[in-house]
Amino acid sequence: MSWYSRYLQVYEKSFDEVAFAGIISEVRSNLKQLQSATPLVTVSIIAYNEEKHLLACLWALSEMKTRYPIEIIGVNNDSQDRTADIYSAVGLPFYTELQHSCGHARLCGLMNARGKYHINIDADTLYPPTYVDAMIEVMEKNPDVMGVSATWGYYPDKQHSRIGLHLYTLSRDCYLWLQSFKRPELSVRGLVFAYRTEEARKVGIRTHIIRGEDGALAFGLREYGRLVFLRNSKVRAITGYGTVGGGSLSGSFWKRVLQAFTKIKHVFTSAKEYKDEESNLIKK
Repeated sequence: MSWYSRYLQVYEKSFDEVAFAGIISEVRSNLKQLQSATPLVTVSIIAYNEEKHLLACLWALSEMKTRYPIEIIGVNNDSQDRTADIYSAVGLPFYTELQHSCGHARLCGLMNARGKYHINIDADTLYPPTYVDAMIEVMEKNPDVMGVSATWGYYPDKQHSRIGLHLYTLSRDCYLWLQSFKRPELSVRGLVFAYRTEEARKVGIRTHIIRGEDGALAFGLREYGRLVFLRNSKVRAITGYGTVGGGSLSGSFWKRVLQAFTKIKHVFTSAKEYKDEESNLIKK
């Protein structure tokens, strides 16, 4: 049985369906024990209408194994469902961000973080118990590392087989790996990103774009140091199919292949070279 299987029993379930289960009191107790008055690490969970996923995410986080003092906070991005009720039910301190977007939600978490390190968590994603320590250990041992990005997979269901998911994620990860040599910021994804709080506040998080705030932050952090990528089971998160879409895996795969070919120059062009090229085109 996979480490995340037990959490799937409340994944895609409404608050009313899980409200009377003993899971809520268990999660509440576990989270309370994890919270530190003097955190080294802040874990912030961003959620917009994530009533059916948030409890599973919090359940997984509440069972993390960590040697670092941490705080866990939530961000409710003005949800219209019962997201706020779940935060309250498990006793998690949370902030309400009225401006909608991942950028606004992540910025809210960052600005309220007390830890030296900040870890972004998406409410529809499950994280292994070793996730926090594996991510933070890299920055603790290497002062020149400003950010750490991990990898992620998907849980198999009736529409998505294990072999199909394996092939899909393998091809995706190969492309991200190649891209990370010249343009590492383009291989960063917000759902699996940890970074230094102080430097991130100096860079800021873009809020006027629908997507790309994670890569923009990573790009800015490179001014202060380097980015590191972890690609092992200790940090491999499991998420839903929002990034794959409702169609078939093969359809999504070929769509991404076409997108990759349109951006293939990123694999071979450094950020500075790419910016110089864009500048020259503008001048012409």
